[in-house]
Amino acid sequence: MKLSDVVAFMGHQVHVCRYREAGTLLDWMGRDLRGKRVLDVAGGDGYWAGRARRRGAHAVSIDLSRKKMLYGRTLADAPALVECDALRLPFGDATFDAILSVCAIEHFDDGGTSLDEMARVLKPGGEIFMSADVLSRADSWPKLRDAHKAKYHVQHTYTHDSLRRLMDERGLELVRHSYQFRTAAAERLYLSLSAYGGRVGFNAAAPLVPLVALSDRRAPNERGSIVLIHARKR
Repeated sequence: MKLSDVVAFMGHQVHVCRYREAGTLLDWMGRDLRGKRVLDVAGGDGYWAGRARRRGAHAVSIDLSRKKMLYGRTLADAPALVECDALRLPFGDATFDAILSVCAIEHFDDGGTSLDEMARVLKPGGEIFMSADVLSRADSWPKLRDAHKAKYHVQHTYTHDSLRRLMDERGLELVRHSYQFRTAAAERLYLSLSAYGGRVGFNAAAPLVPLVALSDRRAPNERGSIVLIHARKR
C-alpha cells in the first residue's frame, strides 16, 4: 500500500463520524456495484468514490479543489476526477445510476440548485445517497455553533423533512433516513471536536465511535448533528 493510501485511510476512516457516515451510505448503495455509474458530488480527493469503484462501479468524483484531486490521483483506487462546480455539472441528463454526496450540500450557496443538478444527471429509478449537517441543538451552544459554521463554511443546515420537501419538488422520493449524534451529549461532542479539535480531534476521537453508535441506537431517530438520506428518482 502506498503512503498516500495510508494517509487517506487515516483521514477518512479513522475518524469519529466519517467512516460510519460514508460507510452507511455505501452500504445502502450496495455491495455489488458492477455495471453502475456512480457520481460523488463534492468528493474531494475521491476516496469514497474509490470505495464504490472497488465494488465494481464506474465511479466519478467532482470537486472544485484541484489540490485535493491531484492528491486523489495518487490513490490506488482513484475514480475519474473532474474539476467542476456542483451547481453546474458537466454531464448529460440521466447519466448516472447513483449519486453519493457526503456532507456537501450544507456548504453550497444554493442547495436547491445542487439538487436540481443531481436530479437532472440521475437516471429514472436512480438513487441518491447523501448526508448533511443538521445541528439540531446547536442553538444551545452558540459559540460552538458559530465556530463550526465558520470553520467549515456551513451555509445552511437541513433536516430529513426539509430535504424531503426539496427532493419532492424535483421528482425525488425519500426512501429512508438516519440521524447520527442523536443525543445532546453526542451532539455537543461533535460540535466541540469541530470547534476545538479540527481534523486531528476528529481522528483522535475515533475510539468513541462504538459509544456514539450505541447511544444513537438507543435514541429516537428524530434529530442529531448529521442526517443520512436515501432517495430515489421517480
